[in-house]
Amino acid sequence: MRIIGVDPGNAVTGFGVIERATHLRFICAGTIRSNGMKRGPLRLAMLYKELLSVVKEYAPHTMSLERSFVATNVQSAFTLGEARAIAMLVAAHRDLELFEYSPTDVKLSIAGYGRADKHQVKQMVRRTLTIDAATEIADDAGDALAIALCHILRSRIPSAPSRKDSSIAHLSRAPRSPQDHQ
Repeated sequence: MRIIGVDPGNAVTGFGVIERATHLRFICAGTIRSNGMKRGPLRLAMLYKELLSVVKEYAPHTMSLERSFVATNVQSAFTLGEARAIAMLVAAHRDLELFEYSPTDVKLSIAGYGRADKHQVKQMVRRTLTIDAATEIADDAGDALAIALCHILRSRIPSAPSRKDSSIAHLSRAPRSPQDHQ
């Protein structure tokens, strides 16, 4: 399974591609920078084109995306939402399954602590993927690798049946006979 993690941002969007076969393998990581472009269609078109190019080149099967948090600055929240929407559009156009994780879920999965700082998360990503210290990884790219890694680690854990699943099973049972109601 090859997965791309995306850390959408206002000025910088990080991406990281990893693979799980017999072991976890680091493929690539990088950033897409808006180079000072303000909000608007040109910035979004550039982000779409660049992210689509990464997906075409590395052919992931799945995309993992950081779920938005509530920002105090409304304009920042809007531009972050636009970057997330572009990532979702790329996933849809390339038929990638899309999974979303909150920043706390990512930190908990990677560092074992939901309030871990960026340095702790990045160090655990390096250890888990055996990325040597000489390989330069930008903070946003490290976050994207953590998001991808979070999905792989969580997908190994089988989930318990949900209530919805059990209610569906209940509804699909054969109808009871009148004697069962007495």
